[in-house]
Amino acid sequence: MRIAISGKSGCGNTTVSTLVAERLGYALINFTFRNMAKEREMDFWEFCKLAEQDDSIDRELDRRQVEMALAHEHCVLGSRLAIWMLKEADLKVYLTATDEERAQRILRREGGSFSERLAQTKSRDRNDTARYMRIYGIDNTDPAVADMVIDTEGLSPEQIASLIIDRVKAH
Repeated sequence: MRIAISGKSGCGNTTVSTLVAERLGYALINFTFRNMAKEREMDFWEFCKLAEQDDSIDRELDRRQVEMALAHEHCVLGSRLAIWMLKEADLKVYLTATDEERAQRILRREGGSFSERLAQTKSRDRNDTARYMRIYGIDNTDPAVADMVIDTEGLSPEQIASLIIDRVKAH
């Protein structure tokens, strides 16, 4: 069973993917721009700017994620494009939340000011969506390929993970 979990930043992709993988005993694949920036010893935001100008970065990231996922019989792949890129996924889950809720979550995680985090969140969304459309023809705001769409507002990560696990067990 391969599970793909996607959503924009601050939707809980990493937290929920981690919980689902732990509770099911599956491998977690959560290789991100943050990992690549660290590999290259770059600041995360500088790396994001570089990726906007160099499509090979996205292609490398997405290729590596899929390769990692396919190396496991049972895994959870959590990434912005997991539900589109991991065609072999048995369950595709898309997480949603409002811009304000996502900015609030990012603020709790990274600090700063709410207005700064909200502006960064909206800017990153615009940049990501334009880049994915340009590189792959994927509209990451359209979860039509998902088997499950979960509005994460008002739900704890544990509740979201339970919804996904219930679906896995019913599969």
